[in-house]
Amino acid sequence: MGKIVAGIGSSHVPGVGRAYDLGRQETPAWKPLFDGYVPVKRWLEEEIKADVAIVVYNDHGTAFFFDRVPTFALGTGEVYPVADEGWGPRPLPPIPGAPELSAHLAESLVNDEFDITMCYDMPVDHGLLTPLPLLWSHVPDWNVNVIPLAVNVLLHPLPTGLRCFKLGQAIRRAVESYPDDTRVVVVGTGGLSHQLNGERFGFLSPEFDREWLDRIVSDPEGLTKLSHDELMLRAGAEAVEVIMWLIMRGAMAPEVIELHRNYYAPLVTGMGLLSLVDA
Repeated sequence: MGKIVAGIGSSHVPGVGRAYDLGRQETPAWKPLFDGYVPVKRWLEEEIKADVAIVVYNDHGTAFFFDRVPTFALGTGEVYPVADEGWGPRPLPPIPGAPELSAHLAESLVNDEFDITMCYDMPVDHGLLTPLPLLWSHVPDWNVNVIPLAVNVLLHPLPTGLRCFKLGQAIRRAVESYPDDTRVVVVGTGGLSHQLNGERFGFLSPEFDREWLDRIVSDPEGLTKLSHDELMLRAGAEAVEVIMWLIMRGAMAPEVIELHRNYYAPLVTGMGLLSLVDA
């Protein structure tokens, strides 16, 4: 039987990937962020030892564009190429998939009344790639298989926070009905507070971010009641992507234990990291 063994919440700021590729982990501007991932990566590799990571993220115009945006797109392929987001693909190996588990997830989720778009060929961008090398090793190859789950948080209407939370619960049921003994980590990405357009360009709210990190642990169902308008007003227009963390949290038990937290807000984005296990 498959098992959800951990949940991770992580921001996916593209500048983090650029800093990582340039080896800037020890520079004063980046060290507080990168240091936060070190114990989580060690814990994942030495203790959790996941077979598969289901990574919930949003595509940024690489696999999809505004002419066609699926609400939920599940990767079902054997491998996912590193997308070129305009300055060449990052120097990372292609992402190995888990097609057997993907197929099982797709069937289970559709039977659970979630309309899933299945994507055999899906390049992945910084939404997935930013946190992945900070959490798992990739030299010479990745030491975890990945199932990408892309969520529409760009083109309104967006899925509600409650719908995302319920999708996480359905993912848990799907994993637990998988016949093979497979250890699965669910990673919810995005946020935290930020706005990259309009009169409030550069807006962030450490107060909101800390509240979100607290309540995703203790009161996730309360967070599902926040409207998109309220999220964007309180935390910035692009902060609405934090609803993807609710998919991760829905896949966990009602009561969880927080093992690690890191928060850093140096410029225009609040960046968070959270690791959870079932209580």
